[in-house]
Amino acid sequence: MKITFFGGTETVTGSKFLLATEHTQVLVDCGLFQGFKWLRERNWQPLLLDIDKLDAVLLTHGHLDHSGYIPVLYQQGYRGPVYTHHATKALCDILLSDSGHIQETDAKYARKYKISKHKNPKPLYDKATAEQSMTLFKGVNYYQKISVGDIQFYLQPAGHILGAACIIIEAEGKVIGFSGDVGRPDDIFMYPPEPLPKLDYLLLESTYGNRRHTEVDPYDELKEVINSAAKQGGTILVPAFSIGRAQTLQYMLLNMMQDNVIPNMPIFLDSPMAIRVTEVYCDFNEFHRLSPKQCQKMCQLTQFTPTVEDSKALEEIIYPHIIIAGSGMATGGRILHHFKKLISNPNTRVLFTGYQAGGTRGAKLLAGEKNIRIHGEWFEVRAQLHNLDGLSGHGDYVDILNWLKQSKLAEGTNIQLIHGEPDALESMRVHLAVNTPYDVHVASYHQILTI
Repeated sequence: MKITFFGGTETVTGSKFLLATEHTQVLVDCGLFQGFKWLRERNWQPLLLDIDKLDAVLLTHGHLDHSGYIPVLYQQGYRGPVYTHHATKALCDILLSDSGHIQETDAKYARKYKISKHKNPKPLYDKATAEQSMTLFKGVNYYQKISVGDIQFYLQPAGHILGAACIIIEAEGKVIGFSGDVGRPDDIFMYPPEPLPKLDYLLLESTYGNRRHTEVDPYDELKEVINSAAKQGGTILVPAFSIGRAQTLQYMLLNMMQDNVIPNMPIFLDSPMAIRVTEVYCDFNEFHRLSPKQCQKMCQLTQFTPTVEDSKALEEIIYPHIIIAGSGMATGGRILHHFKKLISNPNTRVLFTGYQAGGTRGAKLLAGEKNIRIHGEWFEVRAQLHNLDGLSGHGDYVDILNWLKQSKLAEGTNIQLIHGEPDALESMRVHLAVNTPYDVHVASYHQILTI
């Protein structure tokens, strides 16, 4: 049995891991590369596997860095199943379609204004292809055992976002775990990840391998930003991931307004995708901490702006208000149109709410760049920037260590570190080497691991 690392190595994007036995091949996760241009260019390079021999795709969760390449597989002729949790299937139905639409729109914009080096820029895939790829999805329950050829697998809850799972594969007498993205034990919205069973090998995410989450209460951080912005009369722009982060922010803001710790002000959810995702979170409320009543209230008190006209109308508002819009790393979506109008205003607050991958517009802004390029134009950055780190959906290295200690992993378990920047991976390797009895390695791009 072999595992080939086609992504998610030495970076936090593009997760793809091919597990091949003598008779069966499954791809665990099928994500887009994001961030730096040299990483994004990998999305256009041929994936070095035989589509005709691929028996199934197993998906840990819906974020594009884990799911966003599935339409490309479909485009290339893959017609096998994509197994994932029911909630992830519902989210991908929204997320992949939106990804295709954004790529179409960006390509059309680039053609119209001639801002691409290509004569006829095209999307990696379009909305129609993304929607067609959803016919491959097969929703499964947590702990439901599924057989594909000579392998058997099941999903177990990983926290992080709705539907997220660790995937446990049994094949050729070995048990291999794929962590996906691992949530936090004290997440505001999600339940903690379930401990792992005994494994021979574990592919383990390391996003926060070199950092601890702040001990400051995220409610206190958010209160300070909102109250300060309200006094100045400015707009608060929140680039938020449509899955998970947008819903958590809605919930927190409404709680704080009801408790009178921040002033009542309009909250606009300016993302068609996040609006639909919020509805999915309400449909699957048994998998997170909010009750049906709390979900209903969250939807009633947030003003949704689904259409382009609704979004443009926000530009006319002159009183303090909050706009939550995608994308979370400011790589696309409606937040960019609000940036173009407001990021040069010193009364504007931009509130980032999670990890910003290297090369993204969000990472550049938080690094202090004074000018930012949007849709081919340069804009001076005069807005006040904040990063609410306490809302990250990833466990930090201490959270991960504690999770592993709660699990049934035996001494000598082989751990391959994935899904982290190089510094985070090396720090995570050292933390695990010092504090655990496991055999720890940092995986590399196109590495082949023989089991």
